[in-house]
Amino acid sequence: MGGNIQAIRVVLADDHAVVRKGIREFLEDEGDIAVVAEAPDGDSALALIHEHGPDVAVLDIQMPGPNGIEVTRSLRAAGSPVAILILTAYDDDPYVMAGIQAGANGYVLKSAAPDEIVRAVRAVHEGQSAVDPAVAAKLMAYVSGQHKPPPPEMVEPLTDREMEVLALVAQGLTNRAIGHQLRISDRTVQGHLANVYGKLGVSSRTEAVMTAVKSGWIEA
Repeated sequence: MGGNIQAIRVVLADDHAVVRKGIREFLEDEGDIAVVAEAPDGDSALALIHEHGPDVAVLDIQMPGPNGIEVTRSLRAAGSPVAILILTAYDDDPYVMAGIQAGANGYVLKSAAPDEIVRAVRAVHEGQSAVDPAVAAKLMAYVSGQHKPPPPEMVEPLTDREMEVLALVAQGLTNRAIGHQLRISDRTVQGHLANVYGKLGVSSRTEAVMTAVKSGWIEA
């Protein structure tokens, strides 16, 4: 640790051991950051964060068990003071918005350079927000888009189940996670989403969620 009195203590959660090893190495090479524990899934992440009380939690979004967004919500609901940095391959708007809304302090893509990720860890530790430039652009587009007029009336209203699926999409859940929660198959989830796209006149999860938010069906 060199001569540093107090290192930034980090719990790192990612379901890929190789990814965890790479991130751990370049964080600890800095000398002022110590990875005190690693978690391969959401349940382990929660347990280790509660056990170690780290300064920063670096969370992947897609993990077995609770995903990174769900872990973030759980920590915030429990009043945890840990700074949370979402580190993920996903820059799709619903994931970004779900992560920020859940209470994450930063959101950085895995494609970012190691020094950018190091800076993000230091920033959230100091109480600042750290958002990848590509993500920041999406956030700005999202915020400005909220002031556009609502979309035209749908040809046919969404069913209750379609609204349930859309609400879970807005939380950043995958089709598999949605299917598990609603006790339906991935294929059935895909079918509901296809119906949603058709009724809303959109072609992606992002557009569907944005339409729902602008229409007031889902809280931003």
